Parts: sequence; C-alpha cells; structure tokens
Amino acid sequence: MKIIIPAAGVGTRLRPHTYTDPKVLLNVAGKPILAHILDNLVALKPTEVIFIIGFLGQKIIDFVKKNYKFKSNFVEQKKLLGLGHAIYLTSNFITEEPVLIILGDTIIESNLKFILKSKTNLLGTCPVDDPQRFGIAEVKNGWVTKLTEKPKRPKGNLALVGVYYIKDTGLFKQGLKEVVEKGQKTKGEYQLTDVLQKMIEKKAKFKTFKVQGWYDCGKIETLLETNRHLLMRKSFLPSHKNFTGSLILPPVFISPQAQIEHSVIGPFVTVTDKARVKNSVVFDAIVNEKAQVRHSILNSQVVSKNAKICQNNWPFTSLS
Repeated sequence: MKIIIPAAGVGTRLRPHTYTDPKVLLNVAGKPILAHILDNLVALKPTEVIFIIGFLGQKIIDFVKKNYKFKSNFVEQKKLLGLGHAIYLTSNFITEEPVLIILGDTIIESNLKFILKSKTNLLGTCPVDDPQRFGIAEVKNGWVTKLTEKPKRPKGNLALVGVYYIKDTGLFKQGLKEVVEKGQKTKGEYQLTDVLQKMIEKKAKFKTFKVQGWYDCGKIETLLETNRHLLMRKSFLPSHKNFTGSLILPPVFISPQAQIEHSVIGPFVTVTDKARVKNSVVFDAIVNEKAQVRHSILNSQVVSKNAKICQNNWPFTSLS
C-alpha cells in the first residue's frame, strides 16, 4: 500500500506562525502535526509515502528524511487549485497498489490496520452538526450512493474527514484525469469529492468507517483544542527536572530542554525545546521553540518560535 499526504497548504488561518514553518510542522502536544500522523501510519508498513508540498516545502522534506526511514517522494503543488488537483499531481506514483490518502492537517487516533484486509474502497467519516462545511456521504444499505462537496441542502450529516482508502486505483486515476483535465471545478477548486463521485457513477463500491479521535489543526482555536485532547490522552513531564519555585498542573507537555522558573504552568500547556517561562502564569497554550515568556499571563495563546513576551496583562515582577 502507498500513502499520499497532501501538505501544500499555506496555513493562512494560522499566521503568523506559518510565515516561517509549514502548518504540518506546527507543534501540538509535544511534536509536529505531521509527526502525530506519520507515527500512526508506520505500523501499516507502507511501500512508499508521497508528500504533496508547497510553501516552505523543503522544511517538510528535511523533517521526513531526518526522522523516518520509509521510502518517500515529494511532489510540489505550485498552484493551490484544490485537493483533487493536489492528488492528480501524484498520478505517476499511483499504480495497481492500493492507496491511502490522509490530509496533512488532521490528526486521527483510529487504528487503521483493519483497512489492509479491506476488499473495497473505504471513506473515513464522522457525524457533524454543520454538514454544509464538509464533503458529505449519502449511504444506503451500507454502501455510499452519493458524495457532495459542501452541500447547501445536505441530505445527511456524515462528513468526510480526510481519510480515503482506494482499491480501484485504475478508476481513481481516470476520475482524477477527467476532473482536472476537463476543468471540472466545484466552488472554484478541483475537488477530490468529485473524483470519488465519478468513481461511484462508474460502479465503484465504497463503504464508510467511523473515525475515532478526529482533530483538526487548521485554525488557532482548533490547534489549541487538539492540544487539549491529545494532552488528556498523554501528558509528559520530565521526572528529572526541578522547576524552581513553580507549580505544574497536568495535563501538560514540557520538553526536557525547556526552562520553567517561578511560574504556574497548566493545565493544557505545551512548552517545547529551549523555551523559557519565568514569573508567569500559562494555561491552555503552546509555547514554541526558543520562545521566552516573562512576567505574563497567557491563556488560549500560541507563542511563535523565538518570540519574546514580557509584562503581558499583569504588572508583577516575580512569583515566589
């Protein structure tokens, strides 16, 4: 099985953090978004992982090459024309071997090993309260009958959440070619949903499976929400560290290389490598690499790499 991970988005809703790092490398609960995704996929033993990259793509290449041993290839999407277009660019890598597509800004905690035994195409789904924002699957007798991208009048609430397992790769490549090369856009973009719908119209069979633990990282508020969820599942506090005059309220992730002095940290805080927090109160926040926070109160904030925050909200000089 091959895996395709679209990771070309510029992350406009995550600025200013994405001016210097691609959004898939932003830290959440102690490691980059992409690391959470890839660590969950290693057990599937893919024959190859294809990454679709764009702005700051070299950083993704360097990260993958440094930390993972599987065979990898990288395709650049120079123009952001939609998910369907992004996958179309990988057509030369798609053979008769099954393909798993997972979006690069969504963390899922489901164990996906079961798909290796599937004899049909599969779509990861989850019921949602606002189906107008998603691709929606209509299902009858266990089979998908129709897929619609962000319908104005949805006939259901079963949303596609960014996990697609394709067995019928021949029909898939035909659908990609037809949508992109014939200029068939929906809402101004080439949609993967439309490609899959064309497969259904050509008698391809799709089933759905419910994705457990589906966490979006596309906005600051959802990044922080994902940080909270993941920390509740796995907190980390270095046992050998002495946080001078500080109170730590789990769940948190604090890097062994971070410095905490005379501060209250937590709950729901990630403090990454070489960050320093002194005389501050920080909760529900992510403090990124080499950032400095002093004499401040931080709540529901993401502090950029190398940023310096001092005397924010509270005019105090020290905590004892």
